[in-house]
Amino acid sequence: MTAFEPGDRVRVRAAEKPGHVRTPGYLKGKEGRIDSVLGTFRSPEDLAYGLSGEPERPLYKVEFLQTEVWDGYQGPASDRLYADLYEQWLEREGGAS
Repeated sequence: MTAFEPGDRVRVRAAEKPGHVRTPGYLKGKEGRIDSVLGTFRSPEDLAYGLSGEPERPLYKVEFLQTEVWDGYQGPASDRLYADLYEQWLEREGGAS
């Protein structure tokens, strides 16, 4: 079972975590929309340190408007950026997941 479904509005947590993280820093605090659920996988943040990566965590393809990601973006307002993000880095827009 996943916390989010395609179409859900989400925000990338702005939390800092030491060490290896798979979530790009430029997306922290940004709002996006779940495009699709990619499945569940072992956590690469744990695997990078030789841990089991368990439990498996849902991975989502999240869509962001480029104008929301980059200050002063001068491309078309409809340009989008997609990122694969694990559930632990997402919260519902306006509140926690």
